Amino acid sequence: MTLLTVFAIYLALGVLAGTLAGLFGIGGGLVIVPVLIFSFGLQGVSSEIAAHLAVGTSLATIVFTSLSSIRTHHIHSAVRWDLFRPMTLGIVLGAVLGAWTASLMSGQALELVIGIFVILVALKMLTGFNPSPGRDVPGRPGLAAAGTGIGWASAIFGIGGGTLTVPFLSWSNVRMQQAVGTSAACGLPIAIAGALANMGTGWQHPELPEYSIGFVYLPAVLGVVATSVVFARVGANLAHRLDAKLLKRIFALLLMVVGIRFLI
Repeated sequence: MTLLTVFAIYLALGVLAGTLAGLFGIGGGLVIVPVLIFSFGLQGVSSEIAAHLAVGTSLATIVFTSLSSIRTHHIHSAVRWDLFRPMTLGIVLGAVLGAWTASLMSGQALELVIGIFVILVALKMLTGFNPSPGRDVPGRPGLAAAGTGIGWASAIFGIGGGTLTVPFLSWSNVRMQQAVGTSAACGLPIAIAGALANMGTGWQHPELPEYSIGFVYLPAVLGVVATSVVFARVGANLAHRLDAKLLKRIFALLLMVVGIRFLI
């Protein structure tokens, strides 16, 4: 495929990821990572690094897309900056450790854990399960520890952490609107630390495709970012017009199929 064809594919991926993120309130990484793995395979990227490249690239796109989200939530006073600051300390450490952990896995092993995670998210969407508020917000050490775990897992799966951060904050008696806004803010340090760490762990890998910086593929970053921000607004508008519950179930079933595909 020519570079122009490849870039067009990633523009389309940005449309898909942005629309679904706005429609279902999920992070784009949950969509971007599986599609990138498949598209890298079509480009002839080695299966040994396709998953690693997808994770690092996804995190790099989230750096840009999260900025718009943070601004919107901040305007509506939905970001708990008092929680964000101590969590960020752990998030940065966890994201670096997560990228290092992923670099130790084979491509097949990384695809396996991503597949399991996607299936778990699909089950959560199908059942509507959310933890009930059961505790108070922990102190700074507890928030830093939670941030470390969230950052570690997010850097392995290539996500902004909303799938993990929102349930944690909701469980800690943070109002849902503030949990979502604070989670959006936490996605930025996860993405920055995770992307930089993936650049480092993949630096000058012999099987990297052209236009890569470590495990970050620049044409995909540019293509996804160019369209995903705009279409996230489109998805958000559609969410108010369509049967969101039915669409969510359909999307969850699609995620289930994708997850099973990774497992087999």
